[in-house]
Amino acid sequence: MDFQKLCTFETFQRLWSHYGYARDLQDVIDRDFTRIKGITYLDHAAATLYPESLVRDFCQDISRNLYGNPHSYNPSSRLTHDTVERVRYRVLQHFNTTPEEYSVIFISGCTAALKLVAESFPWRPQTATEAGSHFSYLTDNHTSVVGIRGLTSGQGVVTLPVSPHEVENRAKDEALGEDRICQTPHLFCYPAQSNFSGRKYPLSHVKGIQARRLYPACDHQGRWFVLLDAASHVSCSPLNLQECPADFIPISFYKMFGFPTGLGALLVRNDTAGMLKKTYFGGGTAEAYLSGEDYYKQRANISDRFEDGTVSFLDIIDDDNIQLHTFGLARYTYMLLSSLCHGNGRPVAQIYTKGQFESPSTQGAILNFNLMDRLGQMIGYSQVDRLASLYNIHVRTGCFCNTGACQHFLGITNEEVKRNLEAGHVCGDNIDMVDGQPTGSVRVSFGYMSTFEDCQNLLNFVVECFVEKPVKVDQDRLEKLKAAGASPDSNQDCPIQITNGKTDEADERHNPTEQSLNGCGVSDVRTDGNGNAGAYTLTNIYIYPIKSCAAYEVHNWPVGALGLLYDRGWMVVNENGVSLTQKREPRLCLIRPQVHLHSNKLLLQASGMDTISVPLKNNTQLHTSRRVCQSKVCGDRVETVDCGDEAASWLSELLRQPCRLIRQSPDFTRDMRKQPAATSSCLSLVNEAQFLMVNRASVELLQKHIISRFEPITLVTRFRANLVIAGVEPFEEDNWSHLIIGNTRFLVAGRCGRCQMIGVDQDTGTKTKEPLLSLSACRTGKVSQNNYLPEDSAAASTLSAGSLIVPEPNPS
Repeated sequence: MDFQKLCTFETFQRLWSHYGYARDLQDVIDRDFTRIKGITYLDHAAATLYPESLVRDFCQDISRNLYGNPHSYNPSSRLTHDTVERVRYRVLQHFNTTPEEYSVIFISGCTAALKLVAESFPWRPQTATEAGSHFSYLTDNHTSVVGIRGLTSGQGVVTLPVSPHEVENRAKDEALGEDRICQTPHLFCYPAQSNFSGRKYPLSHVKGIQARRLYPACDHQGRWFVLLDAASHVSCSPLNLQECPADFIPISFYKMFGFPTGLGALLVRNDTAGMLKKTYFGGGTAEAYLSGEDYYKQRANISDRFEDGTVSFLDIIDDDNIQLHTFGLARYTYMLLSSLCHGNGRPVAQIYTKGQFESPSTQGAILNFNLMDRLGQMIGYSQVDRLASLYNIHVRTGCFCNTGACQHFLGITNEEVKRNLEAGHVCGDNIDMVDGQPTGSVRVSFGYMSTFEDCQNLLNFVVECFVEKPVKVDQDRLEKLKAAGASPDSNQDCPIQITNGKTDEADERHNPTEQSLNGCGVSDVRTDGNGNAGAYTLTNIYIYPIKSCAAYEVHNWPVGALGLLYDRGWMVVNENGVSLTQKREPRLCLIRPQVHLHSNKLLLQASGMDTISVPLKNNTQLHTSRRVCQSKVCGDRVETVDCGDEAASWLSELLRQPCRLIRQSPDFTRDMRKQPAATSSCLSLVNEAQFLMVNRASVELLQKHIISRFEPITLVTRFRANLVIAGVEPFEEDNWSHLIIGNTRFLVAGRCGRCQMIGVDQDTGTKTKEPLLSLSACRTGKVSQNNYLPEDSAAASTLSAGSLIVPEPNPS
C-alpha cells in the first residue's frame, strides 16, 4: 500500500475509532491553543500545553477576589482557606478516594514530593538484632526517584534496584501478609507509567508489594510501603486509588494542565502518614514551639503538618476520554513508523517499547525511537532534533532523566556509561553517538490537544528527511500490528455447538410469561419420540443478555465456551462502577433486551423509551477505543469494556440515576470458583455457573403451596433459569449427578441460592413481601436451581427446546 494513502485521516479512523472527546477537539484548539498554529508540539510528557482560557480565568479570578494568607482569620484569609480545602477535596475525588482515606499535601512539584518522603520516612539502620530498612526501586524510574538513595546511603539503608521482570518472576505463590514479628519499614518505588517508553506497569503491584507477595518484599522481612510515581501517568490516564492504595503518590499539575508549573501534590494514605517523621518545620505547620528551647508540637492534621503557603489549583478535564484519544494517536504513529522501510527494504526506525501498543491500559501516549539509515546504521538523535526544529516539530531527545530504561532499551552497559562520561558525554548534552552507538533516543508524546495532523507532520518529516526513496511499507508487519490491537472474542465468535433438530435464527420473542412457558404443552412433553411416558423434556430456553434484566426466550440457541451464547454478557453499573442487580434496583427487569444474531445487534427496549442498539461482537476498533474498567461479580473481579455514552444515557434516563452499560472483556477469563474436580469452566457475568435449570414439576408444587396462603404470583420466571425442564416428580433433580440434553452431557455443579431476587415481580419490578418469606422457607434445602456444566463442551453446538433429556441419578 502507498505510504501517502496510509498517512490519511480516513486510514487513521479505520484503525482507531475514538478521536477527540466530549467537546469538539477543533473547538478546543481554536479557543485555547491559537498560539500553536503551525507548530507540531510532541513533548507533552515533559510539560503539556496550558489552555489560554485557563490562564484567562485564573487572572480574572485573582483580579476579582482578594486572597489573603490562609493562616489568618480575616475574610480574605478564610476565602483562601476555603478555596484550598475545596480544591483538596476535588483532587481526592478525581482519584476516587476520600479525606478519610488520603490526605493531599500541596508542594512545589513531584521532585519536592519525593524529597519530602525521603526526608520523612522512618529509615532504620541495621543493628545486631534487627535488619535495617531497604530502599528499593524499579530500574525504570526517573532520576528524582533514584536520587533518594543519596539521602538513605548515609543512614545505613540498603539500596536495592530491581529490574521490571524480577518483580513478578521472583514472586511467591501466596502473600506473606503483615510481618508481626519484624516491623522494620521498607520503601519500594515504581512508576505507574515509564517516562521513557510509556510502558504502564501494573497498578496491582501496589497491593502485591504491600502483601509481601511480589519481589523484593517477599524476600525481606518487615513492613513494606509503596511509593507510586504517578506524574507521567496522570497526564492522560485516570488513577483509581481504590484499586491501588499506594502509600505515597507524587504528582505534578503542570504535566496535567501545563499551568501552574510550581505546584504539585503528595497524596498520603492516612493510616501511613502517622509514621512519617518531619524534622524541619515552617510557618503554619506547628501546633506550638519554643524559640529558646528545643520544644515543638506538630499539627495533628496531616496536610497542615507538611505544607506551607497559599496554593493555586485549576480545574480537571475528562482524562478517561483523553486517554483513548492520545493512545490512538500514539498507536497509529507507532504502527506506521515501525512498518516504514527504505527503498532497499530495511526498516527506518528502531522503536523502544515493551509491547505493541495493544491497549491504553498497558501503554501510554509516548513513543520512543531512533531512526536508521538505508544501511541499518543509527542516526544520532541530535541530528533528528535539529532537523525537526526546522520543521517546527518539537520533540524531546536524550535519556529523559531515566538512565535505567535508556540502558535497558539501548543495550548500554554500566561500563559503557562510564566510558561515555570519560569521552565527554554527560546527561543533557548533544553527544548522541559514541563509538558508533547511540547514547539516547527520540521521544514523542501526545496530549489532549494533540491532533491527527501532528502525527501526519511527524511521519511526513521522517519520510522527507530520512527515508531512501522509493518509500516502502512492510505490509506483513502492518497487518500483524492491526491484529495486535484486537482481542479475539473467544466466548462469542467461535461457539461450541450441539445440534438436536433444525438450527434457526434466534426467536424474536422476549419477556416470557407463564402463558408462554405453558405454551409448549406440559401434557405432551412427558413422552419420548415413541410415545413412551416418563421422558424428560427441555421445554424452554432463556438467555439473559444483560445481567439482572429481563429474559429473552429462544427456541434454538448456540452454546459457547461460557455457556449459552451472549447469556449475561453485559451488566449495568452505577457511577462508581458497582454492578446493579434487582436486589438494589428492581426496575432492571423492565429492560427487555433482544439478541439479533443476523444483524449483530443487542437491542435495548423498555416501555416508553426509544429502542437503541449496541454491537454484539467486539469490533476491534470499538473494543480498543472504549474504556476498560474493573468491576465485581459475586465477589470476583472482572474486566469489562464500557459500551458507550448512548447506552449510558438511555439507562440513566430509565433508572433515574447515573449508570453505564458494560460488557465482559473478551480477553478476560473468569474461572468458576466452586467447580467439581477434573473440570475447568469459564464464566460470563453469571453468579455461580454457566447454566441454571429448574424443574417445572418442582415449581408447580411450590406454586400450589403459595396460592393456598397468598395471592397467586407467576413463579417460574422469578427463578430466572436458563433451562426449564418437564420432569416426572417434584424435586427429583436434586438427586441427579448428570443429565444429557440432545447429545451433550452436563455435569451437575450444585444448587443455586436465589435469595431475595425471587421476590421481584419480573413484569412490574415490584417486590413481594410475605410470599417471599414463605417461599424462602419452603425452598430451604429443596427448590434451589441446579447449576450445570457441559462435561464435554467441545461437542456442543445448539440447544433446542423440545429436546429429550436423560437424567443420571447419583450412585447413592
